Amino acid sequence: MSAKIHADAFIICFFFKNMKLISLYLLTSLLSVSHAQVSLDEARSLVGNSSVTVLDIREPDEHATGVAKGMKLIPMSTLESRLNELPRSPNSRVLLICNTQNRSSAVAKELRTRGFTNVEYVRGGMSEWAKRGWTLESPVKP
Repeated sequence: MSAKIHADAFIICFFFKNMKLISLYLLTSLLSVSHAQVSLDEARSLVGNSSVTVLDIREPDEHATGVAKGMKLIPMSTLESRLNELPRSPNSRVLLICNTQNRSSAVAKELRTRGFTNVEYVRGGMSEWAKRGWTLESPVKP
């Protein structure tokens, strides 16, 4: 029992002694995530820009509810096998959008760890796009 108390005391002491360092790490992590995102308004204005790929990673059943003209459709379930379709150049931005930003933010983070430094996610997602009444159309069948 005394070994457990000693271990617990060590962890508590370590935490308090390194609180500034831990706080700095957490703040840096949050800032790096916020750096990799864009607003829905900005994404909408960039659809069709030749140096930007806006990538809708929702699944086909979600695409069936409507897609935005000019977005590239690659479902998240097939993305791994289609990474060669994404530009890697830092001069070409890739904006990921899903329904609510949960998947796109996670995928953006993963792609950035794989060297895709040009990937960002869109805050709000397609559900917010639809709420704003922005144009949606039926997806083109492959």
